[in-house]
Amino acid sequence: MSNPALPIDSVIEGDCVEVLSHLPARCADLVFADPPYNLRLESALHRPDLSRVDAVDDAWDQFETPEAYDAFTRAWLDAVRRVLKPSGTLWVIGSYHNIYRVGTILMDLGYWILNDIVWIKANPTPQMRGVRFCNAHETLIWAARDRRATGITFNYRALKAANEDRQARSDWYLPICSGSERLRVGDAKAHSTQKPEALLHRIISGTSRPGDLVVDPFCGTGTTAAVAKRLGRRFLTMDIDPAYVEIARQRVAAVTPCLVDAEALDVDAPPPKVSFATIVETGLLPAGTTLHLRANGAEATVQSDGTLVANGLRGSIHRLGARLLGAPACNGWEHWHYRDPATGHLQPLNALRVAYAEQMSGAAPEEHP
Repeated sequence: MSNPALPIDSVIEGDCVEVLSHLPARCADLVFADPPYNLRLESALHRPDLSRVDAVDDAWDQFETPEAYDAFTRAWLDAVRRVLKPSGTLWVIGSYHNIYRVGTILMDLGYWILNDIVWIKANPTPQMRGVRFCNAHETLIWAARDRRATGITFNYRALKAANEDRQARSDWYLPICSGSERLRVGDAKAHSTQKPEALLHRIISGTSRPGDLVVDPFCGTGTTAAVAKRLGRRFLTMDIDPAYVEIARQRVAAVTPCLVDAEALDVDAPPPKVSFATIVETGLLPAGTTLHLRANGAEATVQSDGTLVANGLRGSIHRLGARLLGAPACNGWEHWHYRDPATGHLQPLNALRVAYAEQMSGAAPEEHP
């Protein structure tokens, strides 16, 4: 980390293959890549009322041929593999347009697939023409540098504890990027495919440790860098578009690191159930918040991975609550309370679960296919 050739905590303007080629080999602990999907839209998309869908039609997402896209994919994947530590891992996200081509190429290059994850969206864009199934998910591939990789970071116990003591799964129910989180330039989206911070929180918190270096070859508006900084990771990201670079730099500069520890996160929470870690990820209850047990006055601190810490003990909202109450079981949603910043009154955690469910059900549809 002390290598002077490694520009830690930077947003760099430049082509990712070129920038990566100047970095020291085997320096990255984790790479998240959100490359162009090559959607190949042949015409504008319209809703039934003839209003136009704000789809992905940017020049950076357009390639002349499938072969040109494959060559581009091979170049950046090869460059990423060079900078990954032997224990490092790669996350790459895509849709049906590109993820299978990406998966084939990364396997050809020697990567070893650990998991594929399905990000299930609460409010996808409807299939406007009514001729196919509505695209309601995106796919992520989690891969090691090679088949012999050891020492890979996977915070299993924290993931399970944060998911209400259930094993983390490969289907992730998370909201799309919308509302105040969606960055804009005037009335227009700053970036057509901005990913939600909750998605990056889950990835970074679950498969890296504080102090690790997180690299993103396709910076966009800087979501990866912002979440990495907030979670106490180092970051290095880049984009060829100077406008995106400027937006990302401003965004990252405004981030304050939050309470972190060595392990991480949740997974899996199909509606109407919501995991506690999802409440933390989406910012409804920030890490560092003090929770109160009304029954005996005990207090605990919310961690960035969705667990609680009190009196040297750590666990889920249910198990830690039971320990502190001296009871065989505890419904943490009802027994733990937080102080509502608007009223100053203590409210049960379940109020946040209800608020999250309402937010999800009332969110507007995503504006890209």
